Amino acid sequence: MKHWRKARLLLLATVLAMLVAGCSNGSESGDHGQANSGTEGTPIEGNAPVLKDGKYDPPVVITTVRGMPAPATYKNGESADDNVHYRWAKEKLGIEIKNLWSVVDTNNAYDTKVKLALSSNESLPDVLIAFGETAQLLMESGKFQDAGELFDKYAGEAWKKAMAESPTAWYEYTRDGKRLGIPVLEYEYNFDPLLWAREDWMKKLGLQPPKTLDDYERMLDAFANGDPDGNGKKDTYGAVAGFKNSYADPYSFSSLVFGAYGAMPDMWLKNPDGSLAYGSVQPQIKPALAKLKEWVSKGYIPKEASIWDVDKAGAFMASGRAGSVGGPYWADVWPIGTDLQKNTPGAQLVTYEAPTGPDGGRMIPGKPNYIGGIFINKNMKNPEIFFTYGNYLYDNIADPKPGSEWEHGWAKGYDWDIVDGEPTYDFNKIPGGGVRVFFYSLLYHGPRIPSQNLLALNNVAIHNKAQTPYEKIWSGFATPLEMKAAVSVWNQRDSQVKNLFTGGNTPTMKEKWDYLRKIELETYGKIVFGSDPVDAFDAFVEQWKSQGGEQITKEVNEWYKSVSE
Repeated sequence: MKHWRKARLLLLATVLAMLVAGCSNGSESGDHGQANSGTEGTPIEGNAPVLKDGKYDPPVVITTVRGMPAPATYKNGESADDNVHYRWAKEKLGIEIKNLWSVVDTNNAYDTKVKLALSSNESLPDVLIAFGETAQLLMESGKFQDAGELFDKYAGEAWKKAMAESPTAWYEYTRDGKRLGIPVLEYEYNFDPLLWAREDWMKKLGLQPPKTLDDYERMLDAFANGDPDGNGKKDTYGAVAGFKNSYADPYSFSSLVFGAYGAMPDMWLKNPDGSLAYGSVQPQIKPALAKLKEWVSKGYIPKEASIWDVDKAGAFMASGRAGSVGGPYWADVWPIGTDLQKNTPGAQLVTYEAPTGPDGGRMIPGKPNYIGGIFINKNMKNPEIFFTYGNYLYDNIADPKPGSEWEHGWAKGYDWDIVDGEPTYDFNKIPGGGVRVFFYSLLYHGPRIPSQNLLALNNVAIHNKAQTPYEKIWSGFATPLEMKAAVSVWNQRDSQVKNLFTGGNTPTMKEKWDYLRKIELETYGKIVFGSDPVDAFDAFVEQWKSQGGEQITKEVNEWYKSVSE
């Protein structure tokens, strides 16, 4: 910051004296970022701390701020500020992690605090993670280093290899040719939707697995009209989804319907000429809307779904009144959950790949294989300290080696333990209960290799045996049903499409996008659940273009060209 830079000039002699004594600042982000560079007699290279046998001695400090995910829990009286992982980092690497503050990240609490810190010009930490609009604000602030340049210089081979699986992840965090945020890698295909169905209903009604949209329609009819619950009443539905916020949510079977017709709402996808176009206004959307409207009119879908969100749709599926729903390979945990078995004892679920459409094609909406970006303060003098930490995680924990201290997980007694002579990942069996230590990591949820997770679960399901430490760990977390579902996800992976626009709001989007999204959802809803004819879609497309859509399309393509060429 300006006042600090001025003070640095005035106090140069004092700083030099401190260096001679073996003490220097690892950060200039305020009084919070003190880091020791070494002891007397330790070689100093450019005033940087020097590793001795893989550890900084005396310890250095990295400051950060934390928005802990709601599922992150603690045991043994620990907290976001003092936990088994933070203690490990200091003992193993000589890196002391200090939180300037931490919050449970519900109702956008973390984003709110970061934005307030920016607007009030508060001291920022050495390293922090940001998402979406907040990440865009950090980039606009001018307070952060070219993280891509640092990554090229300091990241290790394992981390770089993982990042190479997702080269376009950098696009979201690129401004004026600089990569200002390091993408936090996520598992690939983790949110790709499958078709979840009541297997017990299928057996009762003599149904075969649906391979095409026509097959699926026959299933819907049987679920709605064949009395699958055997109560003699017409009170069941073929499918349920939450359409309140999107018609292409990963938790919605409707995304698979649109994909079967060759279009995907809410996404910017490539045209044959390489330009980007908004999926919600493409002509292939119209027959998909017509099909959904037909299914609502026939009673296959509850009309109330037009105002339901994902939670409500999952609860309806769990109530035992719907026969199918869309969702990732882990949708049995959420949003369906354990209430299905409580409400309908003996209920069985099965997953299928997305059905193909009239021309034999399909699209699967995928999520980015990264979540947020890591930003490094311009005033952090020794950013290599962070890469020492990140490299260790990628070298040792991302794909643990047999016999290593990480073979079974992050911390014995926390996310794994030995019970009856065997490692267990069942949190109910771990003395005192289990917790997910990876949430405590500076990498948000630990080091992840995009292709690794689904491939591991697929291998375990096919070979009926976990062979590597990683496969043993993650198959210990997953249910048998989820591992079978992972095979379906793996088999349909070539049909995945992703939103190619990740550049934040363009100038016209800031003015027009909320309105355009509003009329989009209203139009879809009035067609599918209301009395508007399908041709209302054509009028919507013209309105979308004239009310800002054409200009937004131009701006989106200008952004895409700037980051991809």
